[in-house]
Amino acid sequence: MARESGRKLIAQNKKARHDYHLEDVYEAGLVLQGTEVKSLRAGRASLVDAYARIKDGEAWLEGAHIPEYDQGSWTNHEPRRPRKLLLHRDEIAKLIGKTKESGLTIVPLSLYFKDGKAKVEIALARGKRAYDKRQTLAARDAAREIDRAVGRRAKGRE
Repeated sequence: MARESGRKLIAQNKKARHDYHLEDVYEAGLVLQGTEVKSLRAGRASLVDAYARIKDGEAWLEGAHIPEYDQGSWTNHEPRRPRKLLLHRDEIAKLIGKTKESGLTIVPLSLYFKDGKAKVEIALARGKRAYDKRQTLAARDAAREIDRAVGRRAKGRE
């Protein structure tokens, strides 16, 4: 069997980019059981209520939902169990410092396979207020309208 290469996206947390200001982004490995890997390869996972936290000097991904593998037997995994994140010691130290000093949280952005290994992209994030969300939506709508106008102008319709 040929070795995998490249990046295959499994799940994405689109709401995180809407609800938070993202500061630092990290890539972390995941400690998984066999049936979890098979379920991920089938493209089934959800990061909707997931978050990461530091406990006893280790990073953990909590609330991520990886459904049970259909062909699994009694060895199947628990869908919402905490999963250990693999990060360098200095990265964990930075995360501890940033989350303790200021009101930052660690949010997973995406779950993917990179060169055959399961990875999760996490970010230090600060929560947005309601008016920040409205400003973001207004800026996105304005940019979309500008792109449309430029496109019409380029096609000679205006």
